[in-house]
Amino acid sequence: TLTTLVEQKSTNVFVFGSGDEDESYCTSAGWTLTSIEEADLILARGTFTINDGSTVVHKKDDEMEYWRVMEQSMMVAAEKKLPMLVSNPDKVRPDEGLPPMPGAIGDTYERFVWTTHCAPVGDMTEEKARDYVKRIGKPFQEVFDIALQDSDPSRAIMIGDALETDVTGATNAGVGSLWVVQDGIHAEDVTKTSAEGVIAGFNGNEFTYAYGKKVMPNYVTEHFRW
Repeated sequence: TLTTLVEQKSTNVFVFGSGDEDESYCTSAGWTLTSIEEADLILARGTFTINDGSTVVHKKDDEMEYWRVMEQSMMVAAEKKLPMLVSNPDKVRPDEGLPPMPGAIGDTYERFVWTTHCAPVGDMTEEKARDYVKRIGKPFQEVFDIALQDSDPSRAIMIGDALETDVTGATNAGVGSLWVVQDGIHAEDVTKTSAEGVIAGFNGNEFTYAYGKKVMPNYVTEHFRW
């Protein structure tokens, strides 16, 4: 299982990386970087490099080559049904143009697994394909379990800018949420339409971490200053 692979010390891992200490991140877990053909596990921790232990492809150096290698690697991995661990489920970064984050790699890989093994060649469904991608972080339950350990969820509140990670995570964990609309990924859309309109659009989108569940923040504020 994916959990066993993550915990064991002999895992061969292929990395979609940040370019910042990707190798030391893996070796500290006892993992060995390797090619996609030899890998037991894919680690998605960044969207800037692809690292197989011997070659590193940098998006900034050759973006076309980066996307070519990513697509080829996804095809090989999907055929083998390799599991993927996403260490940051965020899909976009709150910078100009909302560039992708590792969560987007996870979504893309799910589609590769699904389309490679769906009918007529197999019985893979979109829902089953999710079993091959494990995400650690908001909005998934483990991070909330850790944060709320020995605490009363009714006295907790999640503060964040993203409906898909912050508000969805709070909803699933049974805690309140404060949605910050002018300091983050939804700011432009909220300005163009309204907070209510952005929520309605999100709730109408089946391809989010809410998986069709309707979410609604308890509170909304334009800005949050600590």
